[in-house]
Amino acid sequence: MDAAITVTELTPDLAPTVVRLCEQALDLPEDAAEAAPIVDVLWPRAAANRAVVGLGAYRGADLVGVLICSVSSTEPGIGHVDLVAVLPDQRRQGVGRALLQRAERVLAERGVTEVLLAGNPPYYAWPGVDVRYTPAVCAAVALGYEQDRTAWNMTADLSYDGSPALRSTEAAQRRLADQGVTVRRAEPADLPALVEFARSTFGGTWDGELAGSVGRDGAGCHLAERGGEVLGFAAYGSSRPSWFGPMGTAPAAEGSGIGGVLLRRCLRDQQVAGLDRAQIGWVGPVAFYSGSAGARIERVFFLYRRAIGAE
Repeated sequence: MDAAITVTELTPDLAPTVVRLCEQALDLPEDAAEAAPIVDVLWPRAAANRAVVGLGAYRGADLVGVLICSVSSTEPGIGHVDLVAVLPDQRRQGVGRALLQRAERVLAERGVTEVLLAGNPPYYAWPGVDVRYTPAVCAAVALGYEQDRTAWNMTADLSYDGSPALRSTEAAQRRLADQGVTVRRAEPADLPALVEFARSTFGGTWDGELAGSVGRDGAGCHLAERGGEVLGFAAYGSSRPSWFGPMGTAPAAEGSGIGGVLLRRCLRDQQVAGLDRAQIGWVGPVAFYSGSAGARIERVFFLYRRAIGAE
């Protein structure tokens, strides 16, 4: 008879072990290939900003599944399950259920009254549960989670120089320069102005994602300004090297072409870094990304939630 499942809290020094398990347990190749940055953003990097707990499921001495959960930094009563990964030969044997039930208890002890199977910005690896992770969808439904939203990513093809995602921005930049607009790579000294622009114009947690993009290896940001005033920005690599976003343009500058220039400058950086595809995460304006970069909707995510602690 198989050994019973034991779930324990993991210490941060076990992060390399968690990465190795995720490399085997994340079915989609694009996720398995980025297991190390995914664990890094969800655990040590996120822990500087919010309460994070890593859980491991063991059969005897063997680690067979992991879960990372966190408390929202903006809504203390909300908890998030950020990652669940179970080895393929251990699925449908109660491992995921044991991890999720323990996560609910751990989060309840920290004052959480509702758990979301959804990304917890600014440190997240997915908007929610990719619909192709069927065992995770089944586990969510079996445990009483209700789907309340759907999100999607778009893919930009960086595999050939003639891709719409890599169209030259030189002519558009000259036209903007004639209007007094400068487009350039953002430097660490620009971060305070970028954060203030993002916070005052869009709210939310983009300031944190900008901090994870500007001046960090494998990430970057481009901005547009006129007379020292920020008009827009586009960033990439904050959560995962292959992911683009966030980006934003001042309402007064919409329709100027700034957004398309910033987007394609970032995508070119990602291609130079060796990527043949970029994921535009948690997309809002589908038509903009389709027109500006030939991007297409590809990954679809279900976002779930469940009240806890009231039974």
